[in-house]
Amino acid sequence: MTAPATTDSEYDEVEAAPEEGGQAPSRRYGLLALAALLVVGLLLGYAGGLLTPRLTRPGDASVEAGFARDMTTHHAQAVEMSLVAYRSATLPEVRQIAVDIATGQQGEIGAMQTWLREWGLSPTGSQPPMSWMSDGATVKNGLMPGMATPQQMASLRDAKGIEVDRQFLALMYAHHLGGIHMIDAALGETDNAEVLRMARTMKATQQSELNNLRQLQAQAGG
Repeated sequence: MTAPATTDSEYDEVEAAPEEGGQAPSRRYGLLALAALLVVGLLLGYAGGLLTPRLTRPGDASVEAGFARDMTTHHAQAVEMSLVAYRSATLPEVRQIAVDIATGQQGEIGAMQTWLREWGLSPTGSQPPMSWMSDGATVKNGLMPGMATPQQMASLRDAKGIEVDRQFLALMYAHHLGGIHMIDAALGETDNAEVLRMARTMKATQQSELNNLRQLQAQAGG
C-alpha cells in the first residue's frame, strides 16, 4: 500500500474566504506553516526514538508497522480535506479547526514515517491494508474506516458557500470516528512505548475535535 503523498501545489499558500465587511483574515497558513510543523514532528519522533531503549524493533508485518503505514494514509486524506475547507469554508471557526487538523495530523505523519525509518522498514509493506487489526476490520472499496470516497472528495472540492462547511464537517466527523477505531485497535495490541504514547495523544485530540465538529455542525445547520 502506498500512502497518498501531498504535492507542493496542495501546500501553496491559500487565502480564506473574506469575512463580513470584505476583510480576509490576516493570518494565513500555507507551505511554510505545514512544512515547519512537519519538520518539528520528524525531529520529535526521531528524538523520542533515540531516548526510548528497545531490545527489538517491530517487523514488517507487525501491528506497529501496519498502524504507522495505514494511519499515515488515513491522516493524509484528513489533511487534504482540511486544506479544501480552509480555502473555501464560510465560517471562521470551520477554517480554524481545518487548520488545526491539517497541521496536527501532518506533524503526526512525520513522526510515524520517522518510526518506520528507525525500524529499518519502508513506508509501504507487503501486507494488505488493515491486516494488522485482529478484529477483522476490512477495507471497503479500497478505503479504511471513516475515509471519504472519491465521489465525496470531488463533491467537497466543488462545493460552494456554506455547503463547503457542511460537507467538510460531516466527512471529518466520520473520518475521526474511523481513525479512533484504528487507534483503539493499536492500543489493544501493541506494547511499544512510542506507539502507545502517540496513539493515546491522537485519540485524545480526535475525541476533543469530535465535540467541536458536532458543535460546528449545529452552527452550520447541517
